[in-house]
Amino acid sequence: MSEPPTAPGAGRATAHTPYTPSEANTPAGPRDTVAGEGFHPHLHESPGHATTPLRARLHHVRADGLDGDTAQTGGMRRFAAVSGRTVGSEKLWMGQTHVAPATSSSDHHHGASETAIHVVSGHPEFVFVDESGGEPEEVRLRTAPGDYVFVPPYVPHREENPDPAEEAVVVIARSTQEAIVVNLPGLYALRVEGAGDG
Repeated sequence: MSEPPTAPGAGRATAHTPYTPSEANTPAGPRDTVAGEGFHPHLHESPGHATTPLRARLHHVRADGLDGDTAQTGGMRRFAAVSGRTVGSEKLWMGQTHVAPATSSSDHHHGASETAIHVVSGHPEFVFVDESGGEPEEVRLRTAPGDYVFVPPYVPHREENPDPAEEAVVVIARSTQEAIVVNLPGLYALRVEGAGDG
């Protein structure tokens, strides 16, 4: 009689070395881990449940391992940490953006992505056009470390760093696998295209 199927690792012994509490107190801490290696007793292959390498384990992306080969906008520099390419994510992109002192990014939007921003350092300003009051009005969100900003899909905006000496750094999370960046000639590009024609 066969046993009912179980989740991988549930109630089974693994081929991994058994964990002992003393391992938690060894000098090998998080900074000593090697990408792709580690003890994962609950993640292993079982009959009929083959694992996919990128989707079957945790990924540690070190601060010095961020990838600058991602979509860019003039006036700022983006670095990918979590993406489909770096860790196999399917519904999330995460990384950093750096805006140099006294610099503004080009106007842009992020397509269908929802974007969440956490300010790490500096006092970046996020500029967009608000038409909710009938007349278009340029709005400037002045932020500080610890603040969050939400950017809905397709909303043109730009980042500015008015500080003459300090770089602004933010952490970004997007609801798409890769960074979508559509650079624009202005904040009004999506709203006035074809306006006045005919």
